Amino acid sequence: MKTLKKLFVLSGIALVTLTFNSCLDDDSYSLDKMWMSMATARPISDNSFDLTLDDGTTLWPGAPLYINYQPNRPQRVFINYTILGDNFQGYDHAIKLNLIDTVLTKEIAPNLGIQNDSIYGNDPVEIVNLWVGDGFLNFEYKAHFSGQVKHYVNLIQDSLASDTPYKLEFRHNAYTDDVYHPLRSGFVAYDLSPIDTEGQDINLVIKVNTFEGEKTFERKYNSGKIQEN
Repeated sequence: MKTLKKLFVLSGIALVTLTFNSCLDDDSYSLDKMWMSMATARPISDNSFDLTLDDGTTLWPGAPLYINYQPNRPQRVFINYTILGDNFQGYDHAIKLNLIDTVLTKEIAPNLGIQNDSIYGNDPVEIVNLWVGDGFLNFEYKAHFSGQVKHYVNLIQDSLASDTPYKLEFRHNAYTDDVYHPLRSGFVAYDLSPIDTEGQDINLVIKVNTFEGEKTFERKYNSGKIQEN
C-alpha cells in the first residue's frame, strides 16, 4: 500500500496478536514490523471504530492498545500499527493498534465578511504539506508558537468567491505576538463532504497568507472518489 511507511523496531509485539493471526488469510506479516499513517477513525458502535487510510484502505483494529479510545464522529488520527493479516471480515487488513493520536479535525467555517480578520485572524504560516485524503483537506503548517496561547486555525470560503464553494482561505489567528518564538509544526484536517462536485474532478483553490506573502495552492478533489494527492 502506497501510504504505508514501514518502521522496523527491535522490541517484539505482545503475543495476544497471535489469536488474530490464526484467522487471517495472509501469514507473511511479521510482528516486529510497524507502519505509521494518517487515517480517519469512524465510530461503529458505542465501543468500537474502524480506520480508513488516505487511499481508501480499510483497517480493522482487532487488537487495539487504546481500547477506551472512541471517536464520536469521523476523526483524523495518526496511527502506529502492526498488520496481522489481509481480507478480514470485509476489511483490507486486520491490525494491532499500537499508538493513536488525534489530529485537529474541523468543518469548513462560515465566512463572516468584515469580521473575518478579527475572528479568524490573518497571521502568516508556512505550509509544509497540503493534501487531499479520504475526503479531508489536510494541512501540515508551521507558525511561531509560544506555547502559552492556543492558536485558532480555520478554513473558510474565499471572501471574493461567494458563489464558488471550492475557492477557500486558510486562516490563522495567533491571538498574540509570537514572532520571537520558534517555528513549530501543527496539523489540521477539514471535512470536504459539504462540497459536492457532482462526480467531476475539480481544483480546490486555497489562499494562504504565508511569511512570503499571499500564496495560492491547488489540489484535485472529487467528492465521489477516494483521492490522495
